[in-house]
Amino acid sequence: FSDMPNMAFTVGYTNSSWTLKVELTANYLCRLLNHMQKRGHDCVVPRLKGSIEEEPFLDFNAGYVLRSRDRFPKQGNRLPWKNYQNYIKDFMSLRLGKLRDKELEFR
Repeated sequence: FSDMPNMAFTVGYTNSSWTLKVELTANYLCRLLNHMQKRGHDCVVPRLKGSIEEEPFLDFNAGYVLRSRDRFPKQGNRLPWKNYQNYIKDFMSLRLGKLRDKELEFR
């Protein structure tokens, strides 16, 4: 979803409770919106800096996922473009990580 202003997208874990990841993402979005409001920004755009290797969005081997994988969004092989299926990594990044990411452009 690079270059799409003010877009939010969330997906849960395939290997744990779906809502664990969704809650972390919702909290991050609230932090981001508060950050933008405090600084007078009304737009944030994710911009891909440099190159990245595309990977399938879900690392999930159910037949229905494998059959439709080509229609899913892709993910990158590094943050912030990586969709980890790991609560600890996501907690550190989404709950405790900085909002001023070099790949977020605020306007």
